[in-house]
Amino acid sequence: MDIATLFGLIIGIGLIIFAIAVREGQASYFWDYSALLLVLGGTIAATFVNYPLKNLWGVFGVVKKAFKRSKFGYQEVIDKFSEFASKVRKKGLIVLESDLDSIEDNFMRNGIELAINERDQERLRNYLNLELSNMRKRHNIGQEIFFYMGTYAPAFGMVGTIVGLIVMMKNFDTGGGGIADAGIMARAFEFDVATQFKELLGGMGMALLTTFYGLILANLVFVPIGGKLKRRSEEEIMLKEIMIEGIICLHNRDHPLVVREKLNTFVPMSERKEEDISKK
Repeated sequence: MDIATLFGLIIGIGLIIFAIAVREGQASYFWDYSALLLVLGGTIAATFVNYPLKNLWGVFGVVKKAFKRSKFGYQEVIDKFSEFASKVRKKGLIVLESDLDSIEDNFMRNGIELAINERDQERLRNYLNLELSNMRKRHNIGQEIFFYMGTYAPAFGMVGTIVGLIVMMKNFDTGGGGIADAGIMARAFEFDVATQFKELLGGMGMALLTTFYGLILANLVFVPIGGKLKRRSEEEIMLKEIMIEGIICLHNRDHPLVVREKLNTFVPMSERKEEDISKK
């Protein structure tokens, strides 16, 4: 599990609880199931309107990536291609057929298999770039869903607040009408201003809960998860770009040292230095 994601959620919720406790507030002040249902249900409903059902079913699988630790080892991939380059330089690409089953990454395995059977390097590169482009589009859909949910949640929070205020103001009965009638005059005199304003302020607090829920869901859950998925996607896309360049190098039968130097350009300088030191 990615501890950072879980740690961030726990810290965010903890700070909210701390702020409530410091102000001597009660937990019951901040709980209203109807308000939460309106915000969360409205956000989900708007998301269903915006996206096809097949995209939404995939969200459950995508969200797992935000809670999983990144397993992208750039140097491991570079070492693998350097090893393959040594074999290809001696015996040609056909020698890699025996290694295909040992390659876990589907993109890398399919790309090398295509390189073995495709003689035109330009067509090989176009195919790999097309595959990468389609992968990027699929990733963007998952990210967009959470970013859009991050915009819907505060909006439905405001809707809930407006609904609550309208109902509250309609129920704020001051007696109404003219005071010519004796019964109405009696009700006016019996009108307890303090009680009415207490109910008014209490109702306003309940109405603001929907805005509270909307902001929390948007800024602590939906938008951060969308951002984490975007980071994960960028890391995976870079790994695939390394693989594409490595496959092209194999197809071109480049020297293993040349392959390593080309692929190292994708890696931060600090990691390259560490790798060079270990080689010495």
